[in-house]
Amino acid sequence: MIRALAFAALLGALAQTALAAECREETYKGTEYAICDVDMTKDVLRLFLYDDSGTRPYGYFGTLNTALEKQGFALGFATNAGMYHDDRAPVGLHAVLDVQAQRVITNPGPGNFGLLPNGVLCLRDRRADVIETLRFVEEAPDCTSATQSGPMLVIDGALHPRFLRTSTSRFVRNGVGTSDDGTLASFVISNTPVTFHAFGSFFRDHLGLNNALYFDGNVSRLRAPELGRNDIGFGALGPIIGVVEGQNLPPLPEQDADTDASANQGAGVDVPEEE
Repeated sequence: MIRALAFAALLGALAQTALAAECREETYKGTEYAICDVDMTKDVLRLFLYDDSGTRPYGYFGTLNTALEKQGFALGFATNAGMYHDDRAPVGLHAVLDVQAQRVITNPGPGNFGLLPNGVLCLRDRRADVIETLRFVEEAPDCTSATQSGPMLVIDGALHPRFLRTSTSRFVRNGVGTSDDGTLASFVISNTPVTFHAFGSFFRDHLGLNNALYFDGNVSRLRAPELGRNDIGFGALGPIIGVVEGQNLPPLPEQDADTDASANQGAGVDVPEEE
């Protein structure tokens, strides 16, 4: 009986893991997209750039997976996560824990990155948020890791002001959008070339996400085992973001006993409404 219960519990845990990082393909207004939803309350989503040498980029999903396997983990879903220079160094902010490979860039510049407003993907314990760069600098959230890219695709429910419905500039594109409560991060790559306007509209109008960030164009790649995808590409990547399978989220902080007691003592007490 005990063995049966243990087996049932194991199956339940595996089922939860399978549901946490779910990838699928959907067609919207004639364009097919691959979407990977990461449940931040269940999955360990991490940002990667350099290996243990501190100077050599992982570059490829396979290389990163091999490194994780040596630690007893595995790479699940993964994708490129921000623009980079020829040496694979990030163009904008890239920070993991206390190591900052590049500072935040606030000024306009050439290319898509400099098409302001751009933004930052901020990862915290059990949440992910796409935040416009100037707001990010002002609020200074306590991110465990962060990557900057641009342009923003959707800003507080509005498409980037420079996106044109009549644009003819089409590329394969990838990016990320986050839910308002930070518990869901949706990573998307178009399977065929698409305009910025169409790509941003997919996040806002189809996925219902109020904030979304562009990562890159034709260099974009996806690792999605559920879809049988492990894109290799024609060269090494810079920043990579992915779900680490086999690694657990840190435990939730325990609530202070005095706080619990105070909360219990206050139960049932009427609180005057603000005027």
